[in-house]
Amino acid sequence: MWISAELSTSSEVVRSVRAPRPSISLRRMDQLFPTPVDDVDTTAVYAGDDRTATGDRPWVMANMISSVDGAVAIDGVSGGLGGPGDKAAFRAIRAVADVIVAASGTVIAENYRRPQTPPDIQEMRVARGQSPLPRIAIVSGSLNIAPDHRVFDPEAPPLVITHAQSPADRRRMLGDVADIIVAGDGSVDFADALQQLKALGADTVLVEGGPTLNAAFVGEDLIDEFCLSFSPLLVGGSGPRVVGSTHSHDPRPLHLDRTLHEDGFLFHRYLRQR
Repeated sequence: MWISAELSTSSEVVRSVRAPRPSISLRRMDQLFPTPVDDVDTTAVYAGDDRTATGDRPWVMANMISSVDGAVAIDGVSGGLGGPGDKAAFRAIRAVADVIVAASGTVIAENYRRPQTPPDIQEMRVARGQSPLPRIAIVSGSLNIAPDHRVFDPEAPPLVITHAQSPADRRRMLGDVADIIVAGDGSVDFADALQQLKALGADTVLVEGGPTLNAAFVGEDLIDEFCLSFSPLLVGGSGPRVVGSTHSHDPRPLHLDRTLHEDGFLFHRYLRQR
């Protein structure tokens, strides 16, 4: 079984995971809220969060980065918005997930590959009952991703989440390089997909977008935790938002659980108020 860590997020725990102060670089990750703490270990902070799911589905996280003016990409990819702290937060958030869900367009644009989880994080995951690596799950109705894309690693085959009316020939083709989950008839039923992931042993699912996929999860009120990084950039343009258009117009109240800071970047952890 994949088991998520269920540890306290008290200030005592946060203080116990201070990282050694670097001897050369002046960059460090500080906690600003709820309790100011200097120089924290980003991996330990995210691993210490309680992600106890309720019901018959896993705990669902979302993780996105945005510029100050709301851009989620530069030249079509998110990499230009990031920095060392964002990479550290990205790795720490992935480290707690059992399954990482992304739309096929995001997988192609960002050139996904198998998770590059370092050995020490793999050991931490195994110690708390998870598999050494999180598993990638690609969402696609058209199944237009090529089977020779590097995400289809035979040593760590991903999942492909689709619906019953997706092209049968492409489903068979991708079935040779991935495990297929069929959820829904004419479109992907994400509640059903999450239940199937739960049956496979996933307790924590991380959604990495893009905005259309985020909108589907928000529209069905399936997000329990939203990790939002703010990059100190003004990008301009008219690109997509963190969450695209949804069928629901009801706002989803969130509670700010934590804010970290590194070199002008802010890393917020919001929890869904239910």
